[in-house]
Amino acid sequence: MKISATIITFNEAENIREACESVAWVDEIVVVDSQSTDATREIAAECGARVVAKPWMGFAAQKQFAADLAAHEWVFSLDADERVSAELRASVEDLLYTSDAQLADGYRVARRSFYMGRWIRGGGWYPDHQLRLFRRSRGRWHGAYVHESVKMDEGARVSTLAGDLLHYSVRDASHHHRMIGERYAPLAARQMFEQGRRTSPFVIATASPLAFFRSFVLKGGFRDGLAGYSIARFAAHHAFLKNLLLWEMQTAAGTEDATDEEESANAVNKIGRD
Repeated sequence: MKISATIITFNEAENIREACESVAWVDEIVVVDSQSTDATREIAAECGARVVAKPWMGFAAQKQFAADLAAHEWVFSLDADERVSAELRASVEDLLYTSDAQLADGYRVARRSFYMGRWIRGGGWYPDHQLRLFRRSRGRWHGAYVHESVKMDEGARVSTLAGDLLHYSVRDASHHHRMIGERYAPLAARQMFEQGRRTSPFVIATASPLAFFRSFVLKGGFRDGLAGYSIARFAAHHAFLKNLLLWEMQTAAGTEDATDEEESANAVNKIGRD
């Protein structure tokens, strides 16, 4: 069993060295860079990675391009702001001594995020399982704009590895705010619009409090104190903003919004839906 680690990057000079070092034990590191203007590519090359420049195609397409470049059947996909913990590394290395017949086709890992000086336990942020180690002949990346994921072939076996994937995605409150306003909410709104989903003034008004309730109460964000409260408040902001942006899109396109009655029922059935 040989493993290629794949990482997609754009201006990740602050992160790429530690990301590469956390997977230095694999057989190959492939970095696909979408035209960084900082030293990302040079640092990755210093770490022994094979670096390929590729204009940005979207998260799923970029990650699939990296997987297609891999020299080995097994691919471990890592984001530049993630690190493989010692326990997760040990779990993967245990697979090296497992017969091929006993191996699953894909493996999920728990992702733990570091936020406001602490490791987050609730708010829907943990264990946040992600399928990251897989046979590239049995799985492919899917997703239009956000929430990309590996979709395994029908009948493929998927298991879970012990150990956490450590996530350092948010530097501070202003960074978190920009991520939502400049990336996640606009992309989520665009994805919903293209999927035919529509919103209404009622949903815009209720999405925010429902998202807060889901994150802070139902998902246990209260256990993380101020950090959990902040996560819930940003989740509420994201829910409000993506629906407002969706409203602007559908208004510009001249499409009708969903009725308040329909959306009231959906809100009850899907409290705080992302």
